[in-house]
Order: sequence, then structure tokens, then C-alpha cells
Amino acid sequence: MSTERRRNAEGDRRRAEGPVDGSRGSGGRRRADGPARDERAGGRRRADAEGGFWGDGAGPERPRRGRPPEQEARSEGRAPRRRPDGELPRRRSEGERPRRPQDGEAPRRRPEGERPRPPQDGERPRRRPEGGRARRPEGQRRRPDEDPRGRRRAAAGGPRDPRDPRDRGRDRENAARSEGRRAPGRGTRAAGGGGGRGGSRRRGRGDEEPDDRPWFKRFMSKAWKPALVTLGLMIIGGVAAFAILYATAPDVGELKAKAETKMSATQIMWASKGDEKPEVAVTTGEVRRVEVQYEDIPPTVINGVLAAEQRTFFTDPGISITGIGRAVLSGGEAGGGSTITQQMARGYYSNLDSSNRYVRKVKEIFISIKLNQQMEKEEILTTYLNTIYLGRNASGIAMASQAYFGKDLSELTDAEGAFLGIIIQMPSNFDDNELGPWTEKYLNEERWPYVQNQLALMHEEDPSLGLPREKAEALEIPERIPYGVEEGEETETDPKFGYVRQAVTDEIIERYSQAGITAEDIATEGLVVQTSLDPELMDAARGAFDILPATPEDTMMGLTAVDPATGEIVAFHGGDNSVEDVNNSLIHRTQAGSSYKPYVLATALSNGISLKSEFDGDSPQEFPGLQSEVINAGNTSYGPVNLVKATADSINTPFVKLASVLGAQTVDALAVKAGVAEEQTTTSTQGPLVALGTHQVSTLDQATGYSTFAAGGTHRPAHMVTELRTSDGTVIQPDDAEKLESGTRVVDEGVAADVTYAMTQVVDGGGGSNAALPDGRPVAGKTGTSSDAVSAWFVGYTPQLVAAVGLSREKATDTLQFDGQTADQIYGGTTSAKVWREFMMVAMEGVEPKQFPPPQYVGAEENYLPTPSPSPEEPSDEPSDEPSDEPSDQESETECDPDHPGQGQPCPSDEPTNEECPPLDFECQGEGEPEPPQGCDGRNPPDECETTQPSDQPTVEGEENGGDQGGLFGRTGASGGETGRRAVLTRED
Repeated sequence: MSTERRRNAEGDRRRAEGPVDGSRGSGGRRRADGPARDERAGGRRRADAEGGFWGDGAGPERPRRGRPPEQEARSEGRAPRRRPDGELPRRRSEGERPRRPQDGEAPRRRPEGERPRPPQDGERPRRRPEGGRARRPEGQRRRPDEDPRGRRRAAAGGPRDPRDPRDRGRDRENAARSEGRRAPGRGTRAAGGGGGRGGSRRRGRGDEEPDDRPWFKRFMSKAWKPALVTLGLMIIGGVAAFAILYATAPDVGELKAKAETKMSATQIMWASKGDEKPEVAVTTGEVRRVEVQYEDIPPTVINGVLAAEQRTFFTDPGISITGIGRAVLSGGEAGGGSTITQQMARGYYSNLDSSNRYVRKVKEIFISIKLNQQMEKEEILTTYLNTIYLGRNASGIAMASQAYFGKDLSELTDAEGAFLGIIIQMPSNFDDNELGPWTEKYLNEERWPYVQNQLALMHEEDPSLGLPREKAEALEIPERIPYGVEEGEETETDPKFGYVRQAVTDEIIERYSQAGITAEDIATEGLVVQTSLDPELMDAARGAFDILPATPEDTMMGLTAVDPATGEIVAFHGGDNSVEDVNNSLIHRTQAGSSYKPYVLATALSNGISLKSEFDGDSPQEFPGLQSEVINAGNTSYGPVNLVKATADSINTPFVKLASVLGAQTVDALAVKAGVAEEQTTTSTQGPLVALGTHQVSTLDQATGYSTFAAGGTHRPAHMVTELRTSDGTVIQPDDAEKLESGTRVVDEGVAADVTYAMTQVVDGGGGSNAALPDGRPVAGKTGTSSDAVSAWFVGYTPQLVAAVGLSREKATDTLQFDGQTADQIYGGTTSAKVWREFMMVAMEGVEPKQFPPPQYVGAEENYLPTPSPSPEEPSDEPSDEPSDEPSDQESETECDPDHPGQGQPCPSDEPTNEECPPLDFECQGEGEPEPPQGCDGRNPPDECETTQPSDQPTVEGEENGGDQGGLFGRTGASGGETGRRAVLTRED
């Protein structure tokens, strides 16, 4: 019962019982002309104990109830007496009943723990609890004046029973009417019909008393039984499931049978041609294995493997509870929680094959528990090291020692043993002789420091294991022997096969990760891989570079060709030595130069800036956030230009302006969506200069990105594996199957059409005219040349095929070198464009020409030209009647610039005479530039035309103006330079 209702009940009980020495009257308020305070509101008086009435001398006078001194004083007009400080309140004399609370006072509460006082002699018994029913003595029948509930009915004109709720209700109604208030309705709580008091109607569900207990006590009082039953069933079910899974888990015998299973190499097929059966390009080769005993494994290898995989292997019970919990809570970010025993179970039990990784993990755990009970720790570790795949077609630690270091297992050092432990998780990443950028960073910054620390912790926990901390921290990453050439053996095979094998392996591991395909599966499970690679185009990609003059051996020649309709890679050029050289096309990267500008253009068009928008093409210019001025090639000024002109001549200042307006992050975001690897956008500082190609990219990045424009704005991931089948013919789906099916919309078709149109002008009269195909089919593309010629690019496409060609040196800051050419004569339009043309002539042979969609000119024509400064002199309003021999100061350069026809008004006819012009200023003399020899005014002049060019300009074959300036600030290396140096920008064709 709530506190408020308990107080109300006590108050009602006191009123019902009345005083000890007799009735006190109704206690209601006195009406204006009603009875006195000691009379009941209804006007009747109750008979006393002898049957008489008060006030008429028939009975004793009812004692007056005392009031508090404060109220007594106020009623007599006196000020209430204040109790002096420290004076205690008056105590009640023995036998004196407590007075009833007055209006506004809270009822007296019984002290906690005090039992209710039993009724004394002469006192009426206390009212029964709410909702209860008084028991009638046995054998006594109900009186006529009692209602069915046991209540005594009061006579209509007789005295009222204070215990009867109906009488109390009538008293309340009379009191309310005397004070002008509305009487409470029948059946309400005020009328005595609610609250569950005697004689009232039954309470409804909404009248139930609230439960004051805390929520958890209320819940537990109702839920503990179902919870206990559920918990019991879960325990019983869990024990039963554990027993079943444990009983069905493979044992040691099955492990040994699996380890002895013959392994099959994977076959990699060339692209099929028509109905012909595809030919085998290369296989993964025979996997070699040599078993050793535990005594033959040196401590250097045991320490390295345990430090990299499981430091507490000898003390863990087959599974790591903390590791599994950490993996579950982090969603796999904190590691897989697998022990060495679990890894062995995962790798060598065929019944772990399942599309659900959680099911595999559960099976793996139970197998590990069983093996841990049936095998010694040393036996588990030996089996693990004898059967694990470590890359380079080496199964087991003994063959891995030969494959990576050319040493016997017993000769390995601490650093070499630690390295073999590190490569267990990702052996294919370490197959190549030159590690990729991500793998190299992962090894140096994450795994190697981790293993050093684990070696030290092992030694601190058990001095017989690991290394002292100072010795562990002194370990350095060891050198490896080249992969593919064994000692005393030379290979004369085509290097493309080695590059294909490695490229296909890397792609399968990346694109089929959800299916759980590992490097070991590729090497041993006899998979069949169908690719999109065309062997003839692979040879054409290598032969196209023969058109270049002789170059140094470390020149990186990259070429990647992609079908824009499917994203399939049809050809690439990896290099000349798959054993020693990193893949020139798919892995190696260099500064993009002006070949990055189409991403800026597409971003501008997507944001409503039309191809017809006007920009200031003058040089040099200053831009916010750049400490140095941006200049065009040769510091050439072009005046007002639109984006078609700026793209065709690769003018730097308009594109830097666009990047400043749009934001470098917005440009990079579109490039990534188009196909550039996101990690490439971190190779240089983000800022307006990314428009000029400060980021490093690979030819695979550029071929994929441009294929989005060639496909009308839809991107499909570049890939060379078109189908992967198991040895029994089951087709495995890649992770990106949905993206390949439908593609991803990057830009609207109108934007892609406008980007393509602008790039067609690069080939048709712009800096990339050397890429024009002899059959006249349409070609769109973009050149790129970094400062000091550290890279040279041409990326172009027809409607059916995209190809990217990039030239650079192995060291990113080294300048390209070609016989007979200096650095200022090397451009993307004079080198890479020619290579592109040679390859595409072979690729497009027999392919029907198609046309690009016409330009849509999406967006609005914006004007980004500078506001002209007001002239210091006010022009005269009255025209001069006499012609002046001097040129007018008010005429702008644009009005008289013959290089910009149609801009402003024509130059005045009263030009200065030849006598007033300086020597060799042919334009001033009205003669123009000297006529070049016949045949030198085209886009591809013969070599003898070079002698007619001014000596202070770089000799550029096939170039009229120059403008491609992609890489900035000279040799920028991997970072692309800094904004604090002078902006000596890269050159354009």
C-alpha cells in the first residue's frame, strides 16, 4: 500500500472509531446557519451509552477537544506563544489519546518496528483491512438491517454509524454542499465507493494499488522460475552439443592422413578465343616438402615462430580463451584468436571446409581441444612446422629455409627465424623479391617491432625461450635470395609467365577472401583459374616499348590495358625479369603529372561547371594557400581560355584554379571512385597542386580510372581472373561479383561524354597528337610529364579499350634518359604517346571502329576571369578629330593580341612604323614570325624543323605551345614536393 493511501486509511479509522470517552460529533465544518461544532452535519445526535442525548441534561456533557495553543491564541485574537529556544514540546499524559491531525497536518506515522496497539477495554475494535470481510460469529444469522456484505444498515432517521462508508459519504456530501462545493459523485473514491473500503463496489483493474518494490524485485518475483528453467535447458543442451562435437571431431590419425595427401598445382589459363579451349598459361609449380623432427628444429626458429604466432603456446590448452574473446569483442580487429593448434586444425582437416566462417571456427576449436589432449606440445609444433605453407612453393619450415635464405634449417639465425615466423600469415606477400609498398610498411612498422617485443617477453616469462630485450631489439630484417633462380641455374623463359603467376595469385587472395582461399590452397589444391589475359596482347605490350631510344636498365616501363565494358585486364607489361624486378604496371607507381587532370575536369563538370566556362590562362599566377606562383610550361600566357582549350594544351593555371574552388579532397574522392587506389592519394600533400599530378599512381590505377569515362561514367573493378573452379569443377564466386555485374555509377553519362570530348582535342591538335591511330578512329587521351622528366605518361582509349603507359626510373627522383635527348626534350607526348600508339595498332586490328558520344556541355558557363583593374586616367568623352601616331594607353592587350582572335576589338591600323620597333620584333614590325620551312607547320614536323625553333625554347617534337606541368617543384620523389619551394612545374607536350 502506498504511503498516501495508508495515511488516508488511518485518518478514516480514527474518524470511525471516535474518542475514547464518547462521541465527538461529525467533525464537519459548521454551516452558516447549521449546528454547532459538536453536532453532526445531518442534524441528528447519536445516543450515548445510556440511550440519552447530550445537551438536554439526559447525559454527561461531552468534553471539548483541546486545540493547540497556537490555534487557541489565534481564535481569541492573541498572538501565539512561541516556545523558547531549547524548550521541549509537551508530552502526552498517560492514558491520553493522541489528537486527530488538523486540516493540512500529516497523520502521525507509527515508528518503524512498532506493533499496532491492541484495543483497550471499552474501545471499539479497529476497522478491518481494506477489501477484507468481517467474520460473523458461528451460528449467528445476518440481521435485517445488514447488507449482504455484512454491513449494518443505518435507519433513515436514526443515528449514523461512523463505520458505515455510506454514512461517511453522506457527511462528505453535506459538508460539500454547506461550503458551496460540488458533491462527489456516487461510486467515486470521495463518495466512499472506491478504494476497496468496506461496503464499496469491487475495484477494477485500474484501481489496483501500485507495487512500490524496485523493478528488479518485481521482475525477479515473476521471472526467476522461467529463467531457472531456461538456464537449466541451456546447460543441458550445451553439454550435449559439446559431447557430440567433441566425439565427431577428427583425431590424430586423420591428421596424419591429411598431411600425407598428395598436393596438386593450380592451372592458370589464357583467355579463351571463340569456341577454342583455353590454353594453360602457367601453373603454380610443384610444392616441395621435407619433414624434420623436433630435435632438428633450432631454437632460433622455435623462438621466431612462437613470437610471431603464439608466445604462450606451451601453456595454453589448445585454444586461447582470451584471444577468442578479444576477437569476438573487436569483430576480428584484434586478431582471429587462433592458436598454433587451431591453425593446424584449420589447414589440414577437410571437414572444416564451410561457407560459414563461424561454423568453421567452432569446428576448429573442438578439433584443437581434442588434439591438445591426444598429442604432446612438441608433437603439435613439429607437425605444424612440417606441413604449413610458407610461399615460394615451399611446404614446411625446412624447404622455406632453402627458398628464402638458401640455407639448411640448422644454420638459420635469430633474425631469419623471426622472419619465417612473420611470413606464416601472408606468404604470398613475401614471394616477390621486391616487397610492395603496403607489405614493406607492414613489415617494418608493425610486424617486426611486434616480434622483437614478443621475443623479449618470452624470455622474461621463461629464460629458456626468447631473447633478452637488448638482443631482441638489435635484430634487423634479413636479406633474402632472389626467387625463381636457384643456385647454379639460369632461366631463359619469357618473364611474362612469372609475372602472370604472381599477379593471378595476388588477385585471388584479395578478391576471394570471403571464400577463404589462401596462398596454400592456390599452390596445393589443384584449382583451375580462367583469366582475361590475351597472350598476343601481352607480347604486344612488351614489344611496343621497342619504339623508344635506348634507355638505362632501371627504366620502369609500365603498360596496362583494360576493357571498359567489363573491367577485364587483357594485357600488362610486368618487366624484363620477374625474379628481380617489381611488376612495372600493376605495382610500381610514379607521379601522374597532367594525366591526373581529367579527374579535376570530371569533378568540375559534376559540380555544374561547363566546358565553356572561362578561365585565366596567363602565367604566372598566385593562388590562396600556395607560397609560390603557379606557372605554365615555358611560362606561357594564354589569356582567357575555356576548359576544352585548357585540357587540349594542358594549361596549368586553370586547373589549379579549379582545384582551389572544388577542393583537393573532392577531386581525390572522385579519382578513387573512378578506380585509383585510395592509398595513392596519400603519396603527396593534398592541396590545389594535386591538379597537376603530385600523387603517385600505377598504370593499373590510370587504366582503371579512365575506363570509367570510356564506359559512360560506370566503374567496374579491374580484374584478370574471370572464373575460379575447384578440382571437382565447383565455381567459387568472388567478393566483388555484384559490382562486376551491375557496375557503380561514378559520374553522369553527360559528364563522361564531355570529359571524353575534351580529351579527344588532346589527340586532335593538342599535345597528344602522336597517339593518333593511322586508321583515323577516334581516340581520347591525356599526356603527362613531371618536372625534370621524372615520369612521362599517356593514358588514352577508344570506345572498346583503354591503355595506360607510364615511364619512370626505379628511383622515383631520377630523371628519364633516352639516347640523343636531354631532360627538357622528354615529354609524355613524345615518348609514352608513341608507345601507346604501337600497342593500340595491334590491339585494334580487326576491331570495327566506333564513335564516342557527342559532347553534352553539362553545367553552366561560369566566368573565372579576373576583374579588370580601373584605369588610372579617365578617358576623354569627346573623340579626337586628329589621328594619333602613338598607340592608345586605354587599349588593352587582349584587344590587340593577335594570338586571341575574336577576343575584344581588332588592333588599330595606325601601328608604329618599322623604324620605331626594336630589332627582331617581327610582330611589332607587322611581319609576324618568320615563315618556317615547308612541312614544319603541322603537328608532326620533320626533324630538320627543330633548327628553326628559338634557341631559348625547349625542342619539343609535335608540340606548339607546351603546357603539361604535372609534378611540381622539381624532383619531388614520393611525396610530390612541398609548397614552400619555387613552382618549377613539370612540362607538357
